[in-house]
Amino acid sequence: MTGRISRRTAYAVAGIAVACVAAAVIFWRHGNTQTARTAPPSVPVIITEAAQQDVPIYYDALGTVAALNTVAIRAQVNGQIVSIDFRQGQEVRKGDVLARIDPAPFQATFDQAVAKKSEDEAQLIDDEKDLQRFKTLVTRNAETQQNVDAQQAKVDQTKATIDADQAAIEAARTQLNYATVLAPIDGVVGFRQVDIGNIIHTNDISPLTVLTQIKPCTVIFTLPQNDLAPVREAMLRGTVSVLAFDQDNKAQIAEGKLLLINNQIDQNTSTIQLKAEFANADERLWPGEFVHIHILITTRKNAVTVPAVALQRGPDGFYVWVIKPDNTAEQRPIEAEPINQDLAIATKGLNAGERVVVDGQSRLDTGTRVAIRPPRPSPDQPPDRNG
Repeated sequence: MTGRISRRTAYAVAGIAVACVAAAVIFWRHGNTQTARTAPPSVPVIITEAAQQDVPIYYDALGTVAALNTVAIRAQVNGQIVSIDFRQGQEVRKGDVLARIDPAPFQATFDQAVAKKSEDEAQLIDDEKDLQRFKTLVTRNAETQQNVDAQQAKVDQTKATIDADQAAIEAARTQLNYATVLAPIDGVVGFRQVDIGNIIHTNDISPLTVLTQIKPCTVIFTLPQNDLAPVREAMLRGTVSVLAFDQDNKAQIAEGKLLLINNQIDQNTSTIQLKAEFANADERLWPGEFVHIHILITTRKNAVTVPAVALQRGPDGFYVWVIKPDNTAEQRPIEAEPINQDLAIATKGLNAGERVVVDGQSRLDTGTRVAIRPPRPSPDQPPDRNG
């Protein structure tokens, strides 16, 4: 009887144990299923690492290209144009012949002045011989001193006439030279406004052409007066580099240097005018063109930088989402200085090498687990066809 009870009891205990184990397994599986169902999914984000680099600081402005020199080519004598020696749009050098005015009347005036001088020089020789004879006779009391003095005055008068003749020759030579129109500077010739065969005058309203010097050229632009002190400090340190970009502000077209700051602030606009000079050897800058100017003020050494899109602005200032080693998000307040539309400097609160979110911030909260996605290709970069 005792053996039977013990066997039955053992079977009962074993059955209860099996039932407990089965219940525990079912409960464990059910709990894991519920946990899996309630665990929040990872938020996909794109990240980048905060970098440490030297960052150039630029001031931006809109400027207008101006020629270094512009000369309206006009006639300095009246006459008929007998030749045009330039092509419209041609690049010329100082001293190149641009046009010729009929030189015949000026040559005749010059020849007449030369002949007049020769005539007076012959007269001077005769007067000097008479003077010498008078001086010899007066020593023999055969001539009066009054006649000697009169002859001396005649000689002096003839010499003065010869000097006047020389001046007339120089004037005639100048007029003759003016009949050949020369380029006064290096530059590019504009439209021809007078044709061959026309009579040109010194007081004509329209010039023969306009000569513009574009190598080098200048760009005139303005900055707020608050920027004056940093610009002056940069000039005191040395040459200030200036970059010129196209009208879309995307492609750099020239590099030059800051030439001067105007000597007065415009009180109406609270701006200061500046001028930069560019060598313009490739002629990519053209007078009258609008360009975007970037002035290098200083360079921040070893600055911690992040893309500008990583910066978020809250009620207390800037913050970024930092991804910790366990791939959870942390909202990090920082002190930052936006440099341009692409870059910002983190001055406090962020170290180089830390991972920050650049896309997907709107779905994040502190402690959110993230799934890191590869960065999107840039517009200029073709998609990865092997991915």
